[in-house]
Amino acid sequence: MAGLVPNASEVTLLKYMLGVETPNNQIIKLFVNDVTPTDTDVAGSYTEMSTHGYANKTLTKTSWAVATESNIAKGEYAQQTWTFTAATAVVVYGYFIVDSSTGLLLCSERFTDPKTVQFNGDQIIITPKITLSKV
Repeated sequence: MAGLVPNASEVTLLKYMLGVETPNNQIIKLFVNDVTPTDTDVAGSYTEMSTHGYANKTLTKTSWAVATESNIAKGEYAQQTWTFTAATAVVVYGYFIVDSSTGLLLCSERFTDPKTVQFNGDQIIITPKITLSKV
């Protein structure tokens, strides 16, 4: 998976990279509205899941593993698992990551195949990854 970084976050991420500002932890959230991420998105572009025992998860800023793979830099976080309780079917379209202090949308990604959550024990498993690709 490769998340999209929206325009509104580019300056903040550059400040983090250059040490102008200290990054905060991040929060990963699942979204349930049928949208495809775009460069103009903000956190409010996404409707966070709120049922089936769901809770967002904090990603500790110092727990990302950063490496180079095939000459491309990437950051990867440990696998995150949500286990749900039974209720009416809900379609989850993807995830988004926000800054824990400011709420600024840092990146988002739509699943290739949306996931339906309905039964007790249903799970969504994500390994958050951010890749700096060459254009």
